[in-house]
Amino acid sequence: MSRIAYVNGAYVPHSDAMVHVEDRGYQFADGVYEVCEIRHGVIVDLTRHLDRLGRSLGELRIDWPMSRAALTQVIRRVARLNRVTNGMFYLQVTRGVAKRDHVFPKAGTRPSIVVTAKSTDPKIIAAKNAKGLKAITVAENRWERVDIKSVGLLPNAMARQAAKEKGAQEAIYVDRDGNVTEGAATNVWMVDADGALVTRPAETGILRGITRTTLQDVAARLGIEIRERKFSAEEMKASREVFITAATSICFPIVEIDGQAVGNGHPGSMSQKIREAFFDIAEKTSI
Repeated sequence: MSRIAYVNGAYVPHSDAMVHVEDRGYQFADGVYEVCEIRHGVIVDLTRHLDRLGRSLGELRIDWPMSRAALTQVIRRVARLNRVTNGMFYLQVTRGVAKRDHVFPKAGTRPSIVVTAKSTDPKIIAAKNAKGLKAITVAENRWERVDIKSVGLLPNAMARQAAKEKGAQEAIYVDRDGNVTEGAATNVWMVDADGALVTRPAETGILRGITRTTLQDVAARLGIEIRERKFSAEEMKASREVFITAATSICFPIVEIDGQAVGNGHPGSMSQKIREAFFDIAEKTSI
């Protein structure tokens, strides 16, 4: 069965899904996006993802392309049409199509929207969790508004490519003070000497990940202490355990950073405990 995409009001074959050459997302990266997990036939944490979408749109002064209720129905239908039981959906909203000019187009310009969905193989994710991932550190070089989930991801793509070329799967940004911010597509956590979970505060410098937020609910349920504070790359490398979180993977253990083993060089127990409890606590929306 061929994949189906939703593009500006129409459900079309994925191979025919297109946007206008003067769409501002294409010209200026003038848009935002969300990625959300679909697991066991339900959408995970949809409310929080749509809340964050609304915040990103508001920060960039882009109108909603449709009502929130209508968008929810589009997302659910795209997932059904693509028969996704385990996988993800991706949605992108841009400021719309207008004659190329740096300033915003005239009021009333209709935002553009694309929604796609695809299946993923749970066995591949399970294998990565069992083995763990490698990471490198890179200098923070992104714009300051990383709290907005913008489609302007060139620095992130370059960081991920640098990781790949060094045999790693993630790049972890380090700011000018030597402190960890986040991964190229993930939030970063470590377990300190006291057994507490540590992650950078989300007020500035990182995206407030949805999985990150739900993980805090999970930790509270499990009685795990979370300390939101800055931590250096060196402290991270010397910690008991490091893992990264994202909507499509929940949490992946990091077993090596810059060629240096983390802990005993194997996945730690904290990420496993959180991963096992996560789905039961996260919000689930039927397709």
